[in-house]
Amino acid sequence: MPIDTKKLDRLAEVAVRIGLNLQAGQDLLITAPVAALPLVRKITVHAYAAGANVVTPLFSDPDLTLARYRHAKDASFDHAPAWLYDGMSRAFESNTARLAISGDDPLLLFREDHDRVGRANRATSLAYKPALEKIARFDINWNIVSYPNPDWAKRVFPDLPIKDATARLADAIFAASRIGEDDPVAAWQAHNADLQARAAWLNERNFSALRFTGPGTDLHIGLADGHKWQGGASVAGNGITCNPNIPTEEVFTTPHAYRVNGHVAATKPLSHNGTLIENIRVSFRDGAICDAHATQGEKVLQRLIETDDGARRLGEVALVPHSSPISASGLLFLNTLYDENAASHIALGQCYAKCFHGNPTAEQMSRQGGNSSLVHVDWMIGSDQVNVDGVASDGTSIPVFRKGEWA
Repeated sequence: MPIDTKKLDRLAEVAVRIGLNLQAGQDLLITAPVAALPLVRKITVHAYAAGANVVTPLFSDPDLTLARYRHAKDASFDHAPAWLYDGMSRAFESNTARLAISGDDPLLLFREDHDRVGRANRATSLAYKPALEKIARFDINWNIVSYPNPDWAKRVFPDLPIKDATARLADAIFAASRIGEDDPVAAWQAHNADLQARAAWLNERNFSALRFTGPGTDLHIGLADGHKWQGGASVAGNGITCNPNIPTEEVFTTPHAYRVNGHVAATKPLSHNGTLIENIRVSFRDGAICDAHATQGEKVLQRLIETDDGARRLGEVALVPHSSPISASGLLFLNTLYDENAASHIALGQCYAKCFHGNPTAEQMSRQGGNSSLVHVDWMIGSDQVNVDGVASDGTSIPVFRKGEWA
């Protein structure tokens, strides 16, 4: 196999100890592509060693996914297994930890009917909402890691033989996840401390807005009332400190859903619903997208922002230095978990409850400017040509990023 099994075991250990910080007596729910079974097995060993009660994996398979699009009746695409997501919601209510392993072929559905893909995703989003709300509120400890699926690897390295492509992607995942360090757990603890220091500085400043300027971009992002910056490990509602994303290079917070104005150009393509959306350019007025274009995948972009009213508004803004290890790799991973950690970014859709002071209710978050939506889709707007200024409540500006780096 082209994947280093020792490093894969280290990734499993980091996922359980740092990503989830799984506690003795917790159940664990894992979702993964069937190709990621080697990683699921190793995670399961570490989870039981940490004291897990029951580990339950749910697998997806590309051939089964394509079978629906090739053979199902049209009405199928307006349905989703609500019973499954209701069960997940009840599991989270019972303090089950959640681990998602990404690694699907990002362009699996590229050649399928985009209308059907959009309808199926909307049906799934509606059915998943009770469970997603518990994730968005950070009620439980959860984590996302990735497995170097050969189907994904051949998209990232199309000119390499499949074994070489998989080995290259595995090495890139391990490097980004700090698995190559002598002590990955200690490396993550140090990295978390740095991100938390950045977030603390931003919370001290308590900016009322951020302004992004660069080629094709002049965007004023008002920040939600009572917003809080987060970065690295943080405490979930069940009292467990965890790292939701491995890797992560961002500090992030909640924009005000009605105080975003200006225009912005994406600095990297967005892989969404099996389509690569390139050269996104949008304009905002009073928080909502009023004009949106892309040189490729524009119809998919339009379907995304038409999901609901909240899909036209921002639920997250994140700062990532251009010198981050993922950016320095020079790779386009076609996977948001990685690509969002290569550049500062914004997300259309649902906001995160943990990015507010005081643990507000959904109604309180809305009054403070938090956005609500069935979707949460990140796309990249940072580069070595983009500056970011923090705008104080009196209108004065303080440099935060200069040419893509912390000022």
